[in-house]
Amino acid sequence: MTDLHFDNRFLAELPADPEDSPRTRQVHGALYSRVQPTAVSAPQLLAWSPEMAAAIGLSEAELESEDFAEVFAGNRIWPGMQPWASNYGGHQFGHWAGQLGDGRAISLGELIGADGRRHELQLKGAGKTPYSRHADGRAVLRSSLREFVCSEAMHHLGVPTTRALSLIGTGDEVVRDMFYDGHPRAEPGAIVCRVAPSFLRFGHFELPAWRNEHELLARLVDFTISRDYPEITDSPDQQRGDWFIEICERTARLIAQWMRVGFVHGVMNTDNLSILGLTIDYGPYGWLEAYDPEWTPNTTDFEGRRYAFGRQPEIGQWNLSALAGALVSLFPDQAPLHQGLKRYAEVFSAEHARLTAARFGWQQLAEDDLPLVREFHALMFDHEVDLTLAFRHLADLDLLAPALDTLAPAFYQPQRVAAEAGRWNQWLSGYARRSLADPRPASARVAAMNAINPLYVPRNYLAQLAIDAAEKGDLSVLREWMDTLRQPYRIQPGREHHAAGRPEWARQRAGCSMLSCSS
Repeated sequence: MTDLHFDNRFLAELPADPEDSPRTRQVHGALYSRVQPTAVSAPQLLAWSPEMAAAIGLSEAELESEDFAEVFAGNRIWPGMQPWASNYGGHQFGHWAGQLGDGRAISLGELIGADGRRHELQLKGAGKTPYSRHADGRAVLRSSLREFVCSEAMHHLGVPTTRALSLIGTGDEVVRDMFYDGHPRAEPGAIVCRVAPSFLRFGHFELPAWRNEHELLARLVDFTISRDYPEITDSPDQQRGDWFIEICERTARLIAQWMRVGFVHGVMNTDNLSILGLTIDYGPYGWLEAYDPEWTPNTTDFEGRRYAFGRQPEIGQWNLSALAGALVSLFPDQAPLHQGLKRYAEVFSAEHARLTAARFGWQQLAEDDLPLVREFHALMFDHEVDLTLAFRHLADLDLLAPALDTLAPAFYQPQRVAAEAGRWNQWLSGYARRSLADPRPASARVAAMNAINPLYVPRNYLAQLAIDAAEKGDLSVLREWMDTLRQPYRIQPGREHHAAGRPEWARQRAGCSMLSCSS
């Protein structure tokens, strides 16, 4: 095992739960509980991220060792690791839920990696903690594989995200009722090691505020600024305000990136938003295939669609408002809180406009461009068109002779498109005129579009194919797919099947179009 340097600042500088046991309980006056992972019967390394391993400082030989599988399944710990589960609350679907905490996640430690950066290593599915409530603290292969894949795919797409180091099969079965409809079944268990500079969420700050533990809240805020926002060097009176404004700006940029790539988080509760502006907690997420701003992959959200694709920007602001409410006691002058929320709206609007212009191949988005943009989205919605493929193939359009067939790979219902070909052709002509007005050479415009519009994204049906194969012991599907997702903007001959739109069989299949929080 390579010598790894753990400094565990979170444990060293913040108050702990005095009780060391996984017994379910309400934990007051503390930000974490020390707890040991629960051992599994037959740990096996299924997949890993070579980029993440290199950043930490682990060699391939170390990754493939029996010792690594034992440690990252929770059966033993390395020197310097001090496992804990953190304590937080949150608003779930708009309602205050009280104490939540790491119910199946156990952090092993904070290390300073070979890249000089801080990396908190966290096992998801490692057993019971004081915050598990009535659950078993375990996770199944299907959800663990999905989190492992999407964490790394989002990184390569250029979207701020937590990362994943490894995926370990436990050799044990876990009983889950996928849709909470009275049909439980035994599934193979797994543990994913996820990695981030910090896993602090909005809910970490909401819980002490709700409990009137204002001194604890102040300690957590000042610790977070010191450890995670070292660039904030103003006077102590100004630091907290600058910090909140920066959180708002990071969150705005993050959600603008989600909208660019068609990502739907699925469960944007306040306990699932990162204080660092990272995508966190890959549960019932989905990728927009046929464009529909009201689509959500989360069956729990089918009725209200609170977390649908098109509502993510407003939910980001709602969650920041909840965070601001939790921080009020620390701000005698609440102007920075109001300024932060205003900055969220400003930054999201500017960033979304910048990314939209780039996706269409334009250097900037003018007011006169908005009708073209809106009509393209309306056409995609009206005729069931794949968002990712439509934007990707838009770069292939001959602006001197725009042809509808160029976009054909994106059509799920070609007959519906053909029925309104006149409307499409009118839009294509308008788009071509606008794009020809761009002063860049055509080759530069196409290259810029292909650098921002991915060809390969972690579509749900591809995840399900990898899950089906992995549950039968075949990991080749997962490994080939992960290799493809490392270069999402580059055409990879022989990998065309990873760029194909959703097949008809996946339209209503569980795991492809319908997911839940079950793990």
